Amino acid sequence: MLIGTAGHIDHGKTTLVKALTGVDADRLPEEKARGITLDLGYAYAPLADGSVLGFVDVPGHEKLIRNMLAGATAIDFVLLVVAADDGPMPQTREHLELLDLLGLTQGAVALTKSDTVSPDRLDEARGEVAELLARTGLSDSPLFPVSGRTGEGVAALRAHLETAAAAFGRRPVAGRFRLAIDRSFSLTGVGTVVTGTAQAGAIAVGDSVMISPPGLKARVRGLHVQDRPAERGQAGERCALALKGDFDKSDIERGMWVVDPALAIPLSRLQGELRVPPNQKPLTHMQSVHVHLGTKDVIGRVALLDCRKVDAGDTALVEILLEQPTLALRGDRFVLRDAGAQRTVAGGRVLDIFPPTRHKRAPERLALLDGMRVDDPAVSLGVLATQAAAGIDLDRFSLSWNLGDAESETLWRRTDLRVIQQAGNASIGVARPAWAALKSRLLVALASEHERAPDMIGVEPERLRRMTSINLARPAFDALIAELLAAEAITQTRSWLHLPSHRVSLTAADRELYAELKPLLETQPFNPPRVRDVHQASGTPEAAVRQLFKRVARAGELYPVAHDHYFTANAVAQLASIVQQLNEEQGAARAAPFRDIIFPDGGGGRKVAIRILEFFDRIGYTRRARDDHLLRPESAVHQWISR
Repeated sequence: MLIGTAGHIDHGKTTLVKALTGVDADRLPEEKARGITLDLGYAYAPLADGSVLGFVDVPGHEKLIRNMLAGATAIDFVLLVVAADDGPMPQTREHLELLDLLGLTQGAVALTKSDTVSPDRLDEARGEVAELLARTGLSDSPLFPVSGRTGEGVAALRAHLETAAAAFGRRPVAGRFRLAIDRSFSLTGVGTVVTGTAQAGAIAVGDSVMISPPGLKARVRGLHVQDRPAERGQAGERCALALKGDFDKSDIERGMWVVDPALAIPLSRLQGELRVPPNQKPLTHMQSVHVHLGTKDVIGRVALLDCRKVDAGDTALVEILLEQPTLALRGDRFVLRDAGAQRTVAGGRVLDIFPPTRHKRAPERLALLDGMRVDDPAVSLGVLATQAAAGIDLDRFSLSWNLGDAESETLWRRTDLRVIQQAGNASIGVARPAWAALKSRLLVALASEHERAPDMIGVEPERLRRMTSINLARPAFDALIAELLAAEAITQTRSWLHLPSHRVSLTAADRELYAELKPLLETQPFNPPRVRDVHQASGTPEAAVRQLFKRVARAGELYPVAHDHYFTANAVAQLASIVQQLNEEQGAARAAPFRDIIFPDGGGGRKVAIRILEFFDRIGYTRRARDDHLLRPESAVHQWISR
């Protein structure tokens, strides 16, 4: 368990920590010289069961709230220190307000300097503290009169902390590793060392991590956990990581994160909920604030989503716009201070790290954010699945909640999603009712298209995808098509999809004329003559050739690869096989090698090769990435080509 001190300056926090642990948490020379804690201090006390109790000692000066918040962000238990002679002071109240906004509910109160006051004053101080705690999450915290000078009451407090630690147990090791850096320094023979509290997951010597931002790759070459050498650390433990990588100590600072590479997602926007504490000024739309998140303090603005201002004691849904990127996950706590860093404005927690750029205040969006307040990912996923008719990026959802693979699989089953797994692509989840609605919409789209163009054999897959849902990802569409084909609800003729009842045939006159002209197209199958050239070679009027080829294409025997440039279905199948071969041998189809294969004797040019490759991109057989044309092996077009 990690214990954090809180309280007014000169109330004896550091002295008490030393009495409890034997360690002076003031490590800086100027701290020892002035007798004032300026930055975070750390101390550790071994327990009988072999575990270690960790302490974070925070500064109490009003100008050092930034440092105090960096230390309080990951503690489990609050040790509120109040001097019996002074009673609660301004920083006592401010620290308590901040701890309440951070959602901390477990703690104890140390009434220090109890040996310097009369019994009546001690009782009076007890009452003042009880009144102060009454409206906070720490209202049930026990109080211990202590003296760091004489040791009176320290043993009882220490016993209570040990009992609380035993009851608290260890945090579950779930999700990927993440640690907010609160110190960075160099040691001779060791190199760069960073410290912080592991907030999730586990880390071991030899693991690869990312320092983000700015995205520095590193490897863990050494590890101390709770001030002891270790091979492994986990959530809830203070860790010191010796890191090896292509960077200097000066490249790393407080506020950065050490994370599993998958979690290195710098954010400049996030959405969440917040609460303005009692007796504070109202929070207004687009107010400039200091955002304390993890160990980071960054300037930002607060956009109110469900109201125009937030009065003291009220809550709101907000979007926070950051001037510098940082990391966050769903559930992370934050505190907002005013632009001058003089007073606390609000506090809350992150709900969504992937907010939309549009329709942020739409009723559906606000309903989703409201659902995400519940600390159950199934509730959020259920609301999201209801709204996302075209499916959810499940990988992104897992990352935002930091779910492990096993947790994710259980969640998908629990919410009864139709999950489309794609190697190399994000998994997509669609609610069962939405999946059924997509099938119906696709069938209606096909029926409407057959009615509109009865002489067309069907619809190309990419066009049908857009007709079904413009937001439907290709992997989900291909899974939809596969199910409908298996159920014989639709039929595929070459690359066209259509209803089983739909048939297209050429008239006898069209068939006879096409039989005369087809040999012209087959003479150079990979660069057949254009409509104009067929007209000149055959004497058939150009308009008649064009209309005939359009009708034959609708019947599925020709393909309009480019304007007025028709290829036979057999030629397209051969070209598709060449594209597949290039993808298998060279990783992609590119214009030059593709041209060299189809025109080995120089019978065609680069422009024709490019048009053919662009045609395959257009119909969904490939996708273009710069100059590469990458196969879509899962697509309906590929299924036809492979037959």
